[in-house]
This record gives sequence, structure tokens and C-alpha cells, in this order.
Amino acid sequence: MIDLWLKEDLEEIFSKNIVAVFIDEHTDAEFILEILNKTFKVHQANSEIEELHVKYLIEKEQPSATKHVIYTNLVKDDLKYIREYCEVNGCLDIRHLENYIKGKVHKALNLNINMPKDELITAAKVSIGKDLTYWMDLCHKGASEIFDLEKELLPFIHDPALFTKKYDEQLLTTFYQKVNELLGQEYIKKPAQTLADEIVAKMFDGLACNDCAPILESVYVHWLNSKEHEGSFDKYLANYLSKNSNSNAFDSNQDIWNINVAHPFKLIDEQWLKAIGKDINNKALIPNHLARITQRDQSKQAQSLNITFWADVKVLLEFDDKDIGYLSTREECIEFYTKHFFKLDTAIRNLYTEFLNTPEILAPYQDYYKHLVDVFFDKWFKYLEGYQENQTGILQRIIDDNSQKIAIIVGDGVAYELAYEVSKRVSDNFKFTNDIIMADLPSLTVNNMSRIYMANGMIDKVQKKRETYLTKQNPSSDIDYVLLDDVNNEALSGQYLICTYKDIDDMGDKLNNKALKFFPQAVETFTNKITTLLNSGYQKVFLITDHGFVLTGMLSEADKITPSLNGQNYVAERYIRTVDKQQSLDSYVEIEKQYEEFNYHYFSKTMNPFKTPSVYGFAHGGAAPQELITPYFCWERTAETGGSLNAKFTNKADLKNVSGELYLLKIKADDSEDNIFEMERKVYLVKFCDSKPIGKSDVFTLKRGETTTKEFTFDCNNEIEVQLLDALTKEQLDKAVVKKNNDRDLGGLF
Repeated sequence: MIDLWLKEDLEEIFSKNIVAVFIDEHTDAEFILEILNKTFKVHQANSEIEELHVKYLIEKEQPSATKHVIYTNLVKDDLKYIREYCEVNGCLDIRHLENYIKGKVHKALNLNINMPKDELITAAKVSIGKDLTYWMDLCHKGASEIFDLEKELLPFIHDPALFTKKYDEQLLTTFYQKVNELLGQEYIKKPAQTLADEIVAKMFDGLACNDCAPILESVYVHWLNSKEHEGSFDKYLANYLSKNSNSNAFDSNQDIWNINVAHPFKLIDEQWLKAIGKDINNKALIPNHLARITQRDQSKQAQSLNITFWADVKVLLEFDDKDIGYLSTREECIEFYTKHFFKLDTAIRNLYTEFLNTPEILAPYQDYYKHLVDVFFDKWFKYLEGYQENQTGILQRIIDDNSQKIAIIVGDGVAYELAYEVSKRVSDNFKFTNDIIMADLPSLTVNNMSRIYMANGMIDKVQKKRETYLTKQNPSSDIDYVLLDDVNNEALSGQYLICTYKDIDDMGDKLNNKALKFFPQAVETFTNKITTLLNSGYQKVFLITDHGFVLTGMLSEADKITPSLNGQNYVAERYIRTVDKQQSLDSYVEIEKQYEEFNYHYFSKTMNPFKTPSVYGFAHGGAAPQELITPYFCWERTAETGGSLNAKFTNKADLKNVSGELYLLKIKADDSEDNIFEMERKVYLVKFCDSKPIGKSDVFTLKRGETTTKEFTFDCNNEIEVQLLDALTKEQLDKAVVKKNNDRDLGGLF
């Protein structure tokens, strides 16, 4: 604030002339020169020779609009060569800076400030860049408000060396004294980094004992929310933990619940998890734990530290299995899974990802989850008889039901719960439809992918052949096939785009439980690509998959099923194939279905796998709801930001037989009464050859009822598809095929 007061006084002098003399007899205001020099040209003249030199420099520069401040600690009567400026223009003469400050505060606030000279000058230095509220607080609260520790501590902790360059020695001493008062210790001169370490230790000690000083707790909260200072937190925390791992704060005999809920110690979270795990089957104790879990889950500080697993624990503990007892049909079981039970699968997947290498933490939660699974599976398999898939020919049905430009993402192993995570991340600006497809048995990639692509029910192991079959079934439709990773902002020429994504199943089969840490990346990929497709001209984007998966987690040998089999057979983790009917497998799901030399398939009614030589963890092929209930999700653009004025090519017939190197496109905007309020629309043209983009036009404007022409060259191509797209939404308004007639260019030679 003092910088503004001084500038105002100097500007009053500058209103009459371009030179102002600033007399500071005791040099108390010298600290302000650096600030003034950013606005004015500051000269120092503290001797007769310096006066003469400064006056020479100023007069030599005239005429000039530059404002000059001459700073001196000589009294006015002792001035020689610059005395004239004082007499003619007036000068800013501050004999006692503390009195100058008191006068300014009283004039601005009508308040008296009573502080010793040194503290008042220190306060003036700190006031630079602040407003009147700073001085108001000083008037009411005294010297304790000179430094706002709540604001100053964080930059000091983050970079003590840089902070010490901000203030002079006097200011730093005052600051250090205030910090030591906060810490409850005597002031001893020490390195700035040492003091910063002490502040952080006091902060963390307070959080660990639920007795943190309000200022330090506020600094902690701001630290975790600060992008500017975030880099230093992890270093301080690691240093504190290395020094205090055996301290009182982490003493196993201490009450682990008597700790600040916003604490940064994952070690404490793990102790909480173990304690709750011991009580997990005690219904009377769970409500008390849920109260603490809810607080921790909602803590923004915990979220900033990526401690997010409490939301998953909460899902497990809050799930009420009473409603499972009321399920009486397969349809009700399916509905219950898609509304409620799938959330448990997401929760346990997240807990597996976080704690699979910490079995002492994970075990009770896995057991609790598997108990809930067993309860639900009792109902699921009770009503599974008569199960019918509706997966066969789904791509053909989507094509038949949609005439606009659409994209279909065909995932491999995208479980319903994983797809739901995607749906939560895609923007609400798109209309979302949530439906399901019931996968065929066995829930294996070759079988289910064949069902998706081939409406004839045949099985083909080769993806390219499945795509060829679908293309042949739709001779009048243009279908593009790409990998989802190759999708970009430019739509392809075909009306239908089928994008395949196999990463989830591939990683699961190869890495098993280790693949779990990559699944969030897959969710992010789906989210980004769906958004990209919708923003690049596709009116709808579908997400479907061949099958889901189950996670078997931690297993003992007793968990693995070893059936007694007769005749030729093949045992996989989630199913068994046999040539002969097995009388000993009455307790399993049996379907009579031929595959190669096998005639029967058997499926366990539990989550437990059959004993095989393979590595366990991620599995599919069985008849569990997690494997059979698959997503049939659709996102659709509805609230378009483009126009609604329709337009079309009017010379399509002529374009099919063009002579020469040039061709002319005629585009007419609609003039029907249906669009009386739409007068124009911005569009552009995209050209394709062999389904690959070869160029696009600049954006141009179509006006209602008018015909616009655009001329292009073939550029050595014989056939080109031209699409008319909205400039904002990339919606396809029309398309035309341009064919070059080379016969007419032969000049009658034949």
C-alpha cells in the first residue's frame, strides 16, 4: 500500500513538471526505490557532485516526457544543484517515515495505528501490493498481522531460498520470529530450509494427532490445492515419513481413529482398512465405520493425494443383499445386475488394482465380495435355464436401423461395469441410451465376435473374414473398418464406421491381474474416441463387446475346481468341453453345443475357476452375469450447434460421367417452408478416393434457396466421392460420386 501512497504524492508533483525530488533524511524509505523505478526514472543524489551529475543528465535529455525522481537523504537546506527543483516544483520530504505512514492510515481509514517505529516500517515493506484491509487489520489486531502467515508460509516452505530473496534482512528476521512464535519455540537464527522442515514437521505431527494449529492446517489444505507449489509436497512427506516411521504418530498402540480425517498418511489408511476388515461381518459395527469412511472419501485432500479407494470400500459395505432374495426371474436378475450389482464388480476391481500385492489388507474385502457374489449367483443360475442370447447379427441390426452416419465400437472383453465407467465420463451434451446385449455361450472371443459380425450363426476365427461377410451382406452401404486407436478428427467416407479395440482382452489374457492397472487407460481411450467420433460428423456412436470377464483375485488350491471327467475333454479356466455327456457334472450348467470334436459345454455356478495349468486372475468363457451381460450403449448428437438449413448436390447424374480434368459441383440450399427461420449455413467439402481423404475445401456459406457452384480437378484420380459437411458439427448433409470418363478424352482415336 505504501507504494501507492508514494506514487500518488509524486504524481501530484508531476502534474506540474517532470522532475520530483524525494527527500528521505533517514533512508528509511530506500526500500521503495526498486518499485518506483518500474514507473519512473529514479536517480540518487546524496552528495554535491551527484547532484550536479543528475541535473546534467536530466537537462541534457530535455525536452522529454520521462518522469524523473531524484532520491536524496540530504536535508532540503543542504541541497545545491537540485534545490531549484524543490522550490519550483515542490518536493516529497519525508523526515520520519513512521509519521508519514500514520498520517496516511489516519487519512484513509480515520484510525490511529500505534506501533513502534521498526515494526511500522516493517509493516510498510510488507504492505507493498496490498490494499487498505491490510492496514485495517494492523490497526485492530496489532503487530501480529504484519505477516499473514496463512499466505506467506506456503511460498516459504515450497522454496525457502527463493523466499529469502523477496525481503531484506530486517523483514526476514521479523518473519522468522513470527514463525517461531507459531511453532512455540524460541527464535534462534538458523538456515531457512531448517525452519521450513520444522514447520512441515509441526504440521504433519498435528495432523497425525488430530491437533493441528488452524493456520498450519489451512496451509496444508492450500498446499494440496496449489498447482504452483504442488511439486514440493511429496518430497516433504517422504522426508517426514523416513524420519518418523517409528514416532508416536504411528505408534501401533495409539488410537488410529484419533487423527485428522484429511491426513496425508496412506499408512494410516491401510491401518483403517485392516481394522474395518476385521469387523466387516459385524453388522452392528459397520455404521460407525461408514461414518468415518464417508468423511475420508469426501476429503478433497485425500483425493488430491490419489487416495480414492474409500469410495469402493463404501460401495461394498453399503450394499444390501436383502433385495436379492426377492428375485424370481432371469429378467429380474438381469435388471438387478445392471442397476445395482455391477457396482460391486467395479469396486472390487479397483481394490484389486490397489491392494492385490497386500493380501493382509485385501483378503477380508475379497471374501465379503465373493459372499455377495455367491448369494446373487444362487438366483442367477436358478433362473438361467432357457437362456437366450441376442448377440447374433447385432451389427447387421444396427446397420438396418440407422440410415444416418454412425460409428460402432466393437470392444473385446469390455465388461458392463467397465463400459458404465466410460458412460460417466462422456459429456452430458450427448444423448445417452443404456441397453444390454446378452452374449452367447461360451463367452469366448472367437464365438462371440462371430455372433456379432455374422448373422448366419457361423463361427470364423479370422477377423478379416468376419468383416468381409458383413460387407457382402450390405452391398449398397459403405462400411469402413479401423482400429479404435487410429480414429482421429476427420471422419472417413463410409456411412458406417466399425472400430475394433482388443486391448482389454489381450492385456487380461497375457497379464492377468497385472493388467488391471491399465484398465483406467482403456476407459480414457474409449471416452476420448467416443467424443472425437461424435465431434467429427458421426450422428451416433455405439459401444458393444463380445463378452465381459470375471476377476478371481487371490486363490488358494482349495478354491480351484477339479471335476471328475469321462472321455475326451478340454478344461479351461471358466468352462469344460467334452465329447460325451457327463453324468458327474449335474451341479454344473450344461449346454449341448458342437465345437470341433466336442459336443457338450459345462460351466461352474461359482466364481471359482477350474484347475488348469494357466495363470489365474482375469477370465471369461463362463456363464456368470459379468461375462454374459454386455453393454449396448449409444451416444447421439441432439443439440446441434450448426444450422438446420438442408442442402444437396443437384447435378449428381452429370457427375457420374465427367469429361476432362475439371468437374463442377452444384449445391442448392433448401427453400422449403419447413426452414423459414434458417437463412444460411456454413459448410465445407471433403473429397475421398478409395475411402481415403484427399482434400477439403475452405468453409463457405450457403444461403437459403440459392445454388452455389464449386469447381475442382481430378488430380489424376478417376473416381472421387465428395461429401458436404456442416462447418461446425461436421454433420454430413449430402454426398456425390464423381466419375471421370476417359473415353471422351481419346479424341476419336478409337
